[in-house]
Amino acid sequence: MSRMTADSLEAALRAIRSDNAIADVARFFHDGLGETQVLGVGIGKVFPIAKAHAALPLPEISRLLDSPFYEVRMAAAAIMDFQARQRKPANPLAALYELYLARHDRLNNWDLVDRAAPYVVGQYLDDKPRDPLYDLAASSDPWRRRTAIVATYYFIRKGDLRDTFSICALLAADPHDMVQKAIGSWVRTAGEADRDKLKTFLTENRGRLSTTAMRMATEKLPPEEKATFRSKAPP
Repeated sequence: MSRMTADSLEAALRAIRSDNAIADVARFFHDGLGETQVLGVGIGKVFPIAKAHAALPLPEISRLLDSPFYEVRMAAAAIMDFQARQRKPANPLAALYELYLARHDRLNNWDLVDRAAPYVVGQYLDDKPRDPLYDLAASSDPWRRRTAIVATYYFIRKGDLRDTFSICALLAADPHDMVQKAIGSWVRTAGEADRDKLKTFLTENRGRLSTTAMRMATEKLPPEEKATFRSKAPP
């Protein structure tokens, strides 16, 4: 069996690419492609190839992040996630975390963040000070700000909601749509564990949240409460 490398992963993606898929895949890249290019591989088809390369060493993952192709970088994010979830990963969690932060400029779309941040960033910080998340929340880069929110999913799973609500409150007036969507989704998820904390958050921030974030955050509230919060006017 040949050794798995960044090159062999990209070759596997190229083997299943299709010109017909380019437009469909490109629409997932939120802020316009710019320097990013699309091979034409449905994102769902990327993950099995990434899983077959899940033992890649750190330098090879970094090489994947160098790629101009969206699907290749998605494979890198998936491999980091696969490794972070393993009991004996090919690379230590600390090294994956450092790579994630050092190459965040290449993790520049909502789904790249969402794939890796919970287990690579959140899991690493679980038993450590959470200051790095607040530094990310203060970034001028919306994808770093999204990481600050999305990483807290790991904490929510363990019943620790403090940082989710705190970071979302800091970013409640964020101008970027995908940060607002992260706020709406993550406070809704945290609210499933503590409805009172969710309602307090919504009361304190209703005038700052976007309509989209408020709609997402209140999806699971009773109809009368949903209507009150969505009005954005104090009761």
